[in-house]
Amino acid sequence: MSRQAQKTVRRRRVFYIPGYDPFHPRRYRELYRKESAAQAAISGYDIKLRPAPGTARFGWQVTAQIDGIEVDTSFEVLTWSDIVKQSMDLNIPMTYLMLARTAWIYIGTGAIFRLVKMRKGPVIAAFYPVVVLLLQLILSIGLSLGLGALAAFVHAFAFWPVTLVAFVFLMRWFRQIDNRIFAYYLMLDYAYSGCARGATPPELVIRIAEFVEEITAALQSDVDEVLVVGHSSGAHIGVSVLADLLAAGAVPADGPALSFLTLGQVVPMVSFLPDADVLRRDLHAMAGQEQVPWVDVSAPGDGCAFALCDPVSVSGVAPENKRWPLVFSAAFTQSLSAARWKALRWRFFRLHFQYLCAFDRPRDYDYFQITAGPRTLGERYAGRPPSRSRIQKPLSAYRTMAP
Repeated sequence: MSRQAQKTVRRRRVFYIPGYDPFHPRRYRELYRKESAAQAAISGYDIKLRPAPGTARFGWQVTAQIDGIEVDTSFEVLTWSDIVKQSMDLNIPMTYLMLARTAWIYIGTGAIFRLVKMRKGPVIAAFYPVVVLLLQLILSIGLSLGLGALAAFVHAFAFWPVTLVAFVFLMRWFRQIDNRIFAYYLMLDYAYSGCARGATPPELVIRIAEFVEEITAALQSDVDEVLVVGHSSGAHIGVSVLADLLAAGAVPADGPALSFLTLGQVVPMVSFLPDADVLRRDLHAMAGQEQVPWVDVSAPGDGCAFALCDPVSVSGVAPENKRWPLVFSAAFTQSLSAARWKALRWRFFRLHFQYLCAFDRPRDYDYFQITAGPRTLGERYAGRPPSRSRIQKPLSAYRTMAP
């Protein structure tokens, strides 16, 4: 920590781990371009983007002039969208079977009842796809039966053909408009880890190992800070990535500062499940180590995150020498103007990405100063107290850890 506190950053590598997102990572570049310009105009600094070298997986370069210091940042998205797409490649009957299995696991293990004791928002978000998909099924059955009865009134033998065709058409139509409803998307998001009862899927284990290799290489480069950012589901992936880095002894004592920032995390959705032994072990390891500052930012206004829930403590795996994470709030209701908050308040998915966006009344959280400014994460928040309203009570019934 002392090494980080004394270091002025002039060159930085940022590795961004997105959540369960099937889209091309260019959306994050364009989001950064738009929102960094807005924040720079509000906060009075200069920031510009340019294309990344052809060798990068996918990313961009940032040049910023903040506090009178010019900083060059190389931004790279650690993609797993191909894994997400593959997990979403299910037909409609398979999706409903996955719904039943996921609901059974969360209810049968009691995890859902413990999760709701912390924050109702993400649990409501978990129930949303279940309710919507069941309503779609009921509506499709009811409307197709009605159309079949009407057809039978005209032609005695038309009931079943019309009913079946109408049912298939309606179910497919609901699936096609999911880009506006997000029921299938959220269902498959929760199912990805839920159906494995919290165990890390094999394909993700391989990808995590690749991420570890990339960050290990960055720690050998001539930069001042390597910053890993995990958003939403990317937060618990980041926990395992950094725990593996530390376990491998891949963090050089005389190398760049290594920092970890988690945003809008949903760690308990996985760590509260019975087979999440590896994740719980990694949470335990990251909480007690002294090499990597870990800052966790969320906001009660984000209904899709476990806001201000210390992911280590609530999972029941906090070590006696617990140091991390530093948990504090982005305080949307204070860092956004009344007009801006009114415009965003009921846009739940947009609010889940607010951590990556500009604030028109910024306080001490500024994503662009963290990722492109002259101070390390550890220096920026050295001495910063955690939010007093954070939740630390151990609530998970499953606390076993992998060796």
